Amino acid sequence: MKNLFNTYQSLIYALAIFLLLSLWLASGYFSEQEVAVQPVNNAQRSLVPKVRVRTPELKRVSQEIVINGRTEPARAVTLRAEVEGRVIELGADEGANVRQGDLIVQLDMRDRQARLQEAKALLEQSELEFAGAKKLQKNNLQSEIEVSRVAAQLATAKALVKSIELEIENTRVVAPFDGILDRLPVEVGSYLGGGDELARLLEQDPVIFVGYVDQQERHRLVLGDRGIAHMVTGRIADGELRYIASEADPVTRTFKVEFEIPNPDGSLVSGITAALNIPVRYVSAFQLSPALLSLSHSDKLGIKVVNEQNVVEFLPVQVIRSTAEGLWISGLPEGTRIITVGQGFVQTGETVVPVDEANITNDVIKE
Repeated sequence: MKNLFNTYQSLIYALAIFLLLSLWLASGYFSEQEVAVQPVNNAQRSLVPKVRVRTPELKRVSQEIVINGRTEPARAVTLRAEVEGRVIELGADEGANVRQGDLIVQLDMRDRQARLQEAKALLEQSELEFAGAKKLQKNNLQSEIEVSRVAAQLATAKALVKSIELEIENTRVVAPFDGILDRLPVEVGSYLGGGDELARLLEQDPVIFVGYVDQQERHRLVLGDRGIAHMVTGRIADGELRYIASEADPVTRTFKVEFEIPNPDGSLVSGITAALNIPVRYVSAFQLSPALLSLSHSDKLGIKVVNEQNVVEFLPVQVIRSTAEGLWISGLPEGTRIITVGQGFVQTGETVVPVDEANITNDVIKE
């Protein structure tokens, strides 16, 4: 036995030291844990979370409908030749501003002037024949049938003269209203048949903003409502509602609306994308950062507040307007204390210690 102890003496000492050290460390860990855990649990039971709150100032703001759309001309017409002929004169250049009655295109007369003289001669003859027939009829020397024939001949002669005069008038194509000659696809010498396009004219004053509203917004609009159009070009213009569709688009289920925007200098052009803001009513609201909004379990948009008993509540709200400075919110009673810091760490129904932001300077709470 002594020989065996001598042989494994080093190993036995090492095992003994290891066991002693393990027992010493284990006894210190458990005793230290018992001392430390107990005060933490007591602190947790007595700790009430603090949150920052603010009572916002309610202001009277306008609730708006925002319509996206684009500008269009008040009137746009394609002028077409009503008679055949060759272009002998252009009264305006493409892109020019024209006034009502200004010459656009002049066609040649061809043989219309000669045919007019012939038709007038036939008319004069028919008038003489009719006068003679009526005189003979008074003396019972002319039958009623013959008088009717001469009268019909006179009516035909008059119609022929009117027809040729209208042809001659239609050789001169003029602007039907003030506008810009947007397109002129003909030149002097071009031959036009009846119905061929010769120009396109756009009315620029006023310009019309065209957009679409959904079914919920349509009933809130009234003819004569004013709106502010914000163009993608940066220009802002005022307009008046002149048209609301009475039937929805069968595909989008939206209603077409038109706003009339004065454009006396012609600087607004058609096809510009714009957003139109229309104030429909005024409500009491306050400005808020969108970061403070949250959703309830039923997916309602709202905000966490602290009631008079210092208990957290969730109140639904409505977004009235969105600006670069924040959101305008309505739906909260006056005097509501909104949680501005710590809302993510407290739950509805939890008691908290509210700290008013007015009592905080440089993150130091004033006692």
